[in-house]
Amino acid sequence: MTTETASMSGDVPRVVSAERIVRAGPATIFGLIADPRRQPEWDGNDNLRVAESAERVRAAGDVFLMELTNGQVRENHVVEFTEDRLIAWRPSEVGRTPPGHLWRWELEPATDGTLVRHTYDWTALRDEKREARARATTGDRLRASIDRLAALAEAESPVR
Repeated sequence: MTTETASMSGDVPRVVSAERIVRAGPATIFGLIADPRRQPEWDGNDNLRVAESAERVRAAGDVFLMELTNGQVRENHVVEFTEDRLIAWRPSEVGRTPPGHLWRWELEPATDGTLVRHTYDWTALRDEKREARARATTGDRLRASIDRLAALAEAESPVR
């Protein structure tokens, strides 16, 4: 399922979300999300190339670096974190203040696996040069990330 919430002006969705049940436990799924080295494997935007930092995210306040397919490097500032349940970060250029967009992952145990919800929220984005890219991030792209993540997690530790 994907949802898009329009901005106050009603013209463009600024909060986009997708969710599905993944037949794997929350710890397995969360481990794939919180390990920057694994993120290019499941990125549905095909935007991530390699993690510049090899440390697994452990808490809000952590920062991890990611090289994009265009060669640029982004700092990702973790702003929400609950082990095996919630992680969210705000990307920025290295050494700069995050411009206001947020990537969030929420995991909820379910009887047949884990409900995984992925949200892209750019309601606070104040950088016009990033708006075209933000508009291109649709529920379908978020769902593609979840689907790729599901394939990895279900292969590593399936729920039976």
